[in-house]
Amino acid sequence: MLLPTLVTCLAGCAFLLSPVSEGCGPGRGHGKRRSPGKLAPLAYKQFSPNVAEKTLGASGRYEGKITRNSERFKELTPNYNPDIIFKDEENTGADRMMTQRCKDKLNSLAISVMNLWPGVRLRVTEGWDEDGHHSEESLHYEGRAVDITTSDRDRNKYAMLARLAVEAGFDWVYYESKAHIHCSVKSDHSVAAKSGGCFPGDASVSLKDGRQKFIRDLRPGERVLTSSGGDGSGELVYSEVLAFLDRDPVTRKLFYTLQTEAGARLSLTAAHLLFVSEGNCSEGAAPARGALRTVYASDARPGQCVLVVEGKAGQMHGEGRLSRITRVTMRESRGAFAPLTLRGTLVVDGVVASCYAVVDQHSLAHWAFSPLRLMHSWTGAAGYQEDGIHWYSRLLHWLGGMLLDSGRFHPLGVTQADR
Repeated sequence: MLLPTLVTCLAGCAFLLSPVSEGCGPGRGHGKRRSPGKLAPLAYKQFSPNVAEKTLGASGRYEGKITRNSERFKELTPNYNPDIIFKDEENTGADRMMTQRCKDKLNSLAISVMNLWPGVRLRVTEGWDEDGHHSEESLHYEGRAVDITTSDRDRNKYAMLARLAVEAGFDWVYYESKAHIHCSVKSDHSVAAKSGGCFPGDASVSLKDGRQKFIRDLRPGERVLTSSGGDGSGELVYSEVLAFLDRDPVTRKLFYTLQTEAGARLSLTAAHLLFVSEGNCSEGAAPARGALRTVYASDARPGQCVLVVEGKAGQMHGEGRLSRITRVTMRESRGAFAPLTLRGTLVVDGVVASCYAVVDQHSLAHWAFSPLRLMHSWTGAAGYQEDGIHWYSRLLHWLGGMLLDSGRFHPLGVTQADR
């Protein structure tokens, strides 16, 4: 009786998700795409994101020059995409050599170029450099950077070409010269290239018995402080931890750290969802009805307000209060944990956050996990789980890939292997 009911619930999820998908084709790349007319071209000398290229927020640090005789040469792969023109001045095929991540982004960009400008192809003027023609510690020496133009060399297109490169997923794009656009990516094995939706292991939650506990030590069945509202607002209550949507005690990952005027400091991965309030939010005030929305941690900005919790663990709480983000930084930390509570929210290091990640809407994610909560209510458990991504999360990601447009997922929401 249990299995058929769960199957029915999942089928209902698939049926109800389909109107939201805005497309009918399966998999990434099908469905409705954003109109190029809504894209803003980059300005000359502008780079995106607005940080230095070799920082964790962009393409990451330089890891050393790759030569044909080095052990790391196996990290490079040739790109024989017929829709891309490679200048290859050296006539050695070096410009075709690149990391897999760079190749994936370049191939995606090539499609965007042909869609926007029929008859025009992407052109690569510089790729992997084995001859030392670039500045010291250039990512061209690692096959992680390319300089690009369009095949017609129409410089009036380059500003939009830069924007298309950003949309294609390059980790850093620079309108460097009137003659080309410079693009680069994170290394394939870097911590920054694998960013799921989690909190670091040293983040703290509040238990009902008054103790603070590191998330790495938390176990299903314990009751932690959460928000009763579907948008992060509402009364603060204690809710049971059902399972871990992801649990990885070993891997080092990149975390965005948000600091607020109230002194709260929350770290979470790029694809994790956070409740924020825009506009004139008053420090210490309760949020107005409908004022909160969810954003990815990577989209949180100084000036936005988050919900913070004051008072000691174990005491009665009212509701979260607004506190303005004053600074956003990044750090690496070992371990990544994503506990799921019955409420779908969680207070971590004094800040109200969503339990969900990767998909762009908290309410949709919470609804999609209804069958797992139903299973828990019947059996008292959410299924067997080892370290790693929960089986139900994997199932939903597969289902979402079939039904939802790729634009509804965070580009760093899954590991490199899944992309």
